[in-house]
Amino acid sequence: MDDINALFERNQAWAEKLDTNDPGFFSRLAKGQAPEFLWIGCSDSRVPASQVTGLMPGEVFVHRNVANVVSATDANCMAAVEYAVLSLQVKNIIVCGHYGCGGVQAALDGYSEGVVGGWLGPIRELAQEHKDELSKLDADAAARRLCELNVLHQVDSLCASAAPQEAWARGQALNVYGWIYGVEDGLLRSLGRPVAAPPEN
Repeated sequence: MDDINALFERNQAWAEKLDTNDPGFFSRLAKGQAPEFLWIGCSDSRVPASQVTGLMPGEVFVHRNVANVVSATDANCMAAVEYAVLSLQVKNIIVCGHYGCGGVQAALDGYSEGVVGGWLGPIRELAQEHKDELSKLDADAAARRLCELNVLHQVDSLCASAAPQEAWARGQALNVYGWIYGVEDGLLRSLGRPVAAPPEN
């Protein structure tokens, strides 16, 4: 789509269709949000949270960055988590990566230049930690496996962060899930059981 103005036209058509199918939808939405889900995903344009889950506006709170990294030193991510967990009191957090992630591939290739290279540092370290496992796989399988390992690592980072710990300490219901999305088939896959309490040391 070359014409930026076409986005306004598409927006108007979308809003009109939604309001026709559900009169008063936007006026109700304007009164506030009460999503049950926080989605932490990759910025990749092929993985839009609402669309791949079939959710409507107001049903999922979203934070996205390159390679779905969760870091206690990332104020943007931590602010989103804190607000979603402690203020909105979401019941479920989904950390979702995807196969074919350019950030994960760059980390696997050892890319370290510029802001992106610095951002991918933790994933490069993760690749080094699992180099024995990854070295036994062909290039495509190794990249896919690192995408999975990255999600699981980010779930651990999230569970150790302040807001979930505070929520669990006060008895708030909160589940954390690690998922991965297949760009090639449009399907979500679970990477294991949800975390419903602080992991044991």
